[in-house]
Amino acid sequence: MSGRHDTALIVFAKAPVAGLAKTRLIPALGAEGAAALAARLLRHTLAQGAAAGFGALELCATPDATHPALVAAAREHGAVLAVQGEGDLGARMQRALGRRLATHARALLIGTDAPALDAAVLHAAAAALAAHDAVFVPALDGGYALVGLAAHAPERLFAGIAWSTPQVMATTLERAAELGLRTALLAPLPDIDEPTDLIHLPAHWLEAPGARP
Repeated sequence: MSGRHDTALIVFAKAPVAGLAKTRLIPALGAEGAAALAARLLRHTLAQGAAAGFGALELCATPDATHPALVAAAREHGAVLAVQGEGDLGARMQRALGRRLATHARALLIGTDAPALDAAVLHAAAAALAAHDAVFVPALDGGYALVGLAAHAPERLFAGIAWSTPQVMATTLERAAELGLRTALLAPLPDIDEPTDLIHLPAHWLEAPGARP
């Protein structure tokens, strides 16, 4: 695909620590089960990122990049490790995208919550940036599972957003329009945040020790 090697993919992730990762799933899975699922989602996401074959694959972690699961996953899939740093989610995303756009023509940023976001979707998002300034994969809960930018990362696109609310995607599209960005939207995907979202996982993913449906 044209431009694939000029695209960087950034994966945002928390260390899969019990009580820190996927906390909204604790009522269904327990703290250890939620952390085990977070680790599985991390490995799956990096595998899809590696399969996409972009010019750079970065695992950008919080609160730091030293957790053994992060180090092992990055090594297995050829990702470089980085730290998200300070600020709210918007500030951290804008900083990471801006950093990668200094060295690549296009940058995509995803989390690890949408297992259906596979290499084919990543390729489609990168291709959309050939004719657009921004691309999004909306999430079914009103947020988004992917943001991609070409050329620059406007701070206003991410500033002052009420994150983890159903208005995230709509507000962001309003901002993009105000900024004059040509925006592409791909098909929406489910993400895994709440116990009711577990239906979107392959059943065998919940068979890890400590995970209970």
